[in-house]
Amino acid sequence: MTIDPAAVGAAQPTVAVDVERGRLRAFAHAIGETDPVYTDLDAARAAGHPDLPVPPTFLFGLGAGDFAWLTGLGVDLRRVLHGEQHFTYHDVAHAGDTLILAPRIVEVFSKRAGALQFLVREITVRRDDGSAVADLRETMIVRKLGGAS
Repeated sequence: MTIDPAAVGAAQPTVAVDVERGRLRAFAHAIGETDPVYTDLDAARAAGHPDLPVPPTFLFGLGAGDFAWLTGLGVDLRRVLHGEQHFTYHDVAHAGDTLILAPRIVEVFSKRAGALQFLVREITVRRDDGSAVADLRETMIVRKLGGAS
C-alpha cells in the first residue's frame, strides 16, 4: 500500500482536552517523575505555578494516542514504527486548562525504493482562549510488506 502524497495538508479534527490533576499525577508516576512540582499542588504553587504544570511529553500523549488518522489513510498499524518527535514550547500548561489540539499532515515521502514511507504530522496546541502552548511534530514510518513494490 502506497500512501497518497495528496494527504499532505489534510487537517484532521481538532480535539479539546480538559487537563485534570489526576491525569497529570498518573502520567508523572508512569514516567518516573520524582519532582513533587508535578504531583503536589503545594509544591507546584511554591514553585510559582498556579496549579500542577503539564510535564513536557504529556502533550504527545494527548495528540498521538489515536491512530485513526493512520488507519484512515489505509495504513496497517502492524507496519508502523515511531520515527521521531519534536516539541516547540511557547508556554506551560497547567491543570484546569482546556487545550485545543489541531493536527495536520505536513509531509509524505519514501526512502529505500519505497520500502519505507514517512508521514509527518504537526499538531498545534493552544488554550481555549487561543494562546499558544506548543507545536508538536511527529514522524511515523510505515514499512511496506516485502520491501519496495
